[in-house]
Amino acid sequence: MIDVLVNGAAGRMGREVVRTLTAADNIRTVAAVDPGHDGRPVDDGAGGELICSADLAAALEASRPAVMVDFTHPDAVEENLRLALAAGVHCVLGTTGVAEERLRELSGGAPDVCLFVAPNFAIGAVLMMRFAQEAARFMPHVEIIELHHDHKADAPSGTALRTASLIAASRGDAPASPGRETELAEGARGALVNDVCIHSVRLPGLVAHQEVIFGGQGQTLTVRHDSIDRTSFMPGVVLAVREVVSRSGLIIGLENLMGA
Repeated sequence: MIDVLVNGAAGRMGREVVRTLTAADNIRTVAAVDPGHDGRPVDDGAGGELICSADLAAALEASRPAVMVDFTHPDAVEENLRLALAAGVHCVLGTTGVAEERLRELSGGAPDVCLFVAPNFAIGAVLMMRFAQEAARFMPHVEIIELHHDHKADAPSGTALRTASLIAASRGDAPASPGRETELAEGARGALVNDVCIHSVRLPGLVAHQEVIFGGQGQTLTVRHDSIDRTSFMPGVVLAVREVVSRSGLIIGLENLMGA
């Protein structure tokens, strides 16, 4: 049995994580933490409920979980990780917006436990990134459009940043990205990350979507992934919880757990 603490349990992702882990075999949700929901219940999806705590340190001490799943906010996540890793708790991080260098520093202070970070927990998104990485070898002219709900805390998304990094590692010299010098409004050509233009859309009604558009002589290629419901992320979360307990160090990307 893998005991899990869910941090950010009252958020839209956190509530789905609680329900999913409660239903999963050999996993037990032993604590729920959310400072904005202190003392209030979260439905576990099985006819029961968990009472949220605002104090992560106290919850870690009281419940002694093997794994913490964190879907909180970039402003809070570093302290969350510091507390959990110091307590010897494996971490599954779905909160994006933390620099990789900082993640490595945090993980380095707890070498015997695993800090797993996924820019995206959807299996289809992992495949989308892999296909984009392969296509970049042959079609180096590429831009990314990522679309998320209007409450997302970071832009560009972690998925877009990860995709740009994979593209940069796969293609040779980055071709010029024309048009920036003639922008009539600053930012019209998007943000340049690893020499890849990224355009971020934030609108109500969206969940998580990304398309990677490649251009070549007389042709274009578009690779797109759409999460139309947050349940799309849950198989990846369960896989990560099961895997981290037998691993250590920093691991970035669900593909490193799926063998993709």
